[in-house]
This record gives sequence, structure tokens and C-alpha cells, in this order.
Amino acid sequence: MLLNIDPILTGRLLLALDEMGHGDGVVVADAHFTASKLARKHLVDLPGLSSPRVLRAIRSVIVPDVHGPALDLMESPDGLLPVQQELVEAADLQGAEQRVVERFAFYDLAAEAELIIRTGEPRGYGNAIFRKGVTPVTSE
Repeated sequence: MLLNIDPILTGRLLLALDEMGHGDGVVVADAHFTASKLARKHLVDLPGLSSPRVLRAIRSVIVPDVHGPALDLMESPDGLLPVQQELVEAADLQGAEQRVVERFAFYDLAAEAELIIRTGEPRGYGNAIFRKGVTPVTSE
């Protein structure tokens, strides 16, 4: 076990996040999402967890992209849903942009993502695409 790493971030998941470059997307998908069909490179299943919980863990190790939207949410016919508000809060965008994307356009964007994480989120529209920013440089 690693210190100071959220325990839901498995080695395989950390490797996939580490391999992502600036602007690459990670999809955090609900249990209803067609993850197997759309995953191009990496697919990780975390069935016992909610989408916001997983996004919060991801956010603990990567920063949001500040060049374009850092977070995409799938458009709901009922407006911004509670699960989507929880995803926005979990993303902790710190001034980075977010947008709502039409459902089928969201699927197209998801198919381009480097990583799809299928969660056990039971609430519909609990899907987000988070784009990785540039890791801050720390001085030694």
C-alpha cells in the first residue's frame, strides 16, 4: 500500500493516469454507460463506488486542464442533476472551464478518451470527462 494515495486508486488505475498527457481525458462513467464498447485504450471497473467518489480520488493526483474545458458532463433533459453537481464539486476545477455536452456528442468524446472508468453509480447521467492538466513543477 502506498502512503498518501487514495486507496481506491489501484496500481493499474494509477499507471493509466500517469500515462495520460496534458489534455487527455478520463471518463468517469455510471453503471449504465457503454464503457466496454467505447474504451479505446484502458478500461477500469470500480463497481462498488459512485462517480463523484472516483472523480474526487482522481483529482487528488492530477490537476484540471486550463486550456479548454476541463470537465464535460452529459446533457440531461432535466437540467443539471444532483449527481452532476456532485461531479462538478468533486472535480474542484479551481477556475477551469466546464461544459454540458449533448448525449451522443458525449459518447463521441468518450470514445477518444485515454481511460474509461466504469463505476457502480446507479444514478443516470452520472458521467463526466475530466481532462488532465500540466502537473505543477515543484522545486527541490
